Parts: sequence; C-alpha cells; structure tokens
Amino acid sequence: MNNIERFRGVLSFSKTLDRAPVAEWAGWWDLTVDAWRAQGLPDSLMTADEIRDWFGLDRLHQTSAQIRERGCPSAKSHGAPIILDRADYDEIRPLLFTDACLQNTTRRFEQAAADENIAGAAHWMTLEGFFWFPRTLFGIENHLLAFYDEPELMETINSDLCAFYEKVIERLPDEYRPVFMTFAEDMSYNNGPMLSKTCYNRFVLPYYRRLVPLLQAKGIKVFIDTDGNVEPLIDWFLEGGIEGVLPLERMAGVDVPRIRCNYPGLLMLGGFDKTLMRLGEQAMRAEFERLAPVIASGGYIPAVDHQTPPDVSIENYRVFVALLDEYSRLAAR
Repeated sequence: MNNIERFRGVLSFSKTLDRAPVAEWAGWWDLTVDAWRAQGLPDSLMTADEIRDWFGLDRLHQTSAQIRERGCPSAKSHGAPIILDRADYDEIRPLLFTDACLQNTTRRFEQAAADENIAGAAHWMTLEGFFWFPRTLFGIENHLLAFYDEPELMETINSDLCAFYEKVIERLPDEYRPVFMTFAEDMSYNNGPMLSKTCYNRFVLPYYRRLVPLLQAKGIKVFIDTDGNVEPLIDWFLEGGIEGVLPLERMAGVDVPRIRCNYPGLLMLGGFDKTLMRLGEQAMRAEFERLAPVIASGGYIPAVDHQTPPDVSIENYRVFVALLDEYSRLAAR
C-alpha cells in the first residue's frame, strides 16, 4: 500500500491494511527542536515536513484556510480581545472572509498538492472552528461571556464564517484531496467542556450540520481537534456528523480503549501519553500495549497525544518511532 492508501484505509476500517500510518500529526515545539539540534538534528531541517522525513515518519501535510487579510488587527497579548462589541466587529469585518482570502486559500491548496518536496503526502485540511474563531476575536474571558452578553453577534460571526467555508469547500481544487480535515476548536479542558450543551446547540452545532455533508461529499473524513477531556463531548459531536477526534490527551483522563468500547465507529488520532516518552523503551512499550487492541481494531492512528515535550531526547524519540512502526502492524490483523 502507498501512504495515502494507508491513511484512507485505516480511517475506513479497512480489513486489508499492511499497517497503520507511522505518523506524527503535530509539529514540534521550538524548545524540543532546539534540544534535538544539540543532540544531532541537522540545522538544515527547517520545516515539520523535513523533520518527519528525517525520522522516517510517514508524510502528512497540514494546510489551513485563510480567513483574515493582512492588516486585520491582532490581539495585543495572548488571549486578549480584538473586539468588544458589534461596532468593533463591523469595523474589522471588511478584512475577514474576503474574496482575496478565498483566492489565497485555493492557491494554498493548489500549491500543497503540487509541492514535489512532499510528494505522496497524505493531506490534512484545517478550518478554524465555531468555538475557536470567536474566541480569537473576543479574547478568552470575553468570549465565554459573549455567549450570554452578545448572542446575536456570536451568531453573526459564526454565520459569516460558515458561509465563507461553504465557498472554500465548493472551490477545493480537484488535485487537492485531503484524507481528513479538522475543525480547530479547543473547546474542552482537563475537566470537560468549556461551554454548556445549550450553548453548543445554538452557536456551534448548526454550522457542523451545514458543512459536514459538504466535506464528506468530497471524500474527506471530518475530525474535531480539541484538547483536554473530550469524552463528554463525543455525543455532541456525533449529532453534527463529526467522524473523529484528536489529540486524546491522556493527562486529561482520556482513555482510548474506553472510547473504542463506547463508540466502536469513532475515528481517533493521538492518544499516546507524551509524559512517558522521556522514560525510555520499557515505559513506551507498556503504553503501546495499552493501546494495542484499539490499533488492531482499526479506525485509529496512534500518535503522541499532543506535541512531544522538550525533555524527550532525540534517542528516546527514535525509540518511539521504532515502536510506533512495530505496533502499527497490529492494524494488519
């Protein structure tokens, strides 16, 4: 099987796999890369794609849609607001979801499909989601209040965003065929969801229901990317037609075998406890043994449950990749 066939196969619960993908979905923190450079990672490797190739990982390339033009205001600090009310939104609205953004997005997809440096890569498309994007405008604290203080504005923002994405999906180039996509959301934390089911039903769910059928018609598997304890939200996502979740953070109590038991058809990516990687082969092998039945059941790409921490040596990361390759072959069963 080639790389793309393998990704598509595992996400379709294929019974004819040779193995699951040996993939790293997330890039690496600067601190991790800096530590590895001191341990032998060549300085010439600048991109995540190049580092993946150097470690012998399967090719997976992420491309995101552009929804802001240059010149759109940015937050003065992490989590700070850009807008406070409708007047502020109306002021920046001419710089959002523009024809230029649409053209640039289409061009990004065309360039990714044509890039010979990542030939054979499985493509992954990312769209900022309907919890995530309003937060970038309101800021972290004001966003949580806006569900109650600015509900009509929240609906306007997400309706505008959804209409833009409908155009993006309609104009996906024929040569760009992502295997899966993610709505970037981060709507859960260690103790569960950051919003109520009532707010989710009003401000998020309707837009999934509009977009998911369009994505599936293009042959794209639809994932939610949300950190923290995602398990309480899985039923919510399924109502919107969502097919998979990542990154399945173990530190937040997420348990991949339990999810497989409760949701046999759910697609999953991630789930490997990153905090064990620094401890060496024995600890990592025990973690793979925990995940082994799910790997064998299909529909699951085992991977680090977020970005690899900087305390993981390059040698231990090599061990991780070797074990990932070894256990990926359980999918052939």
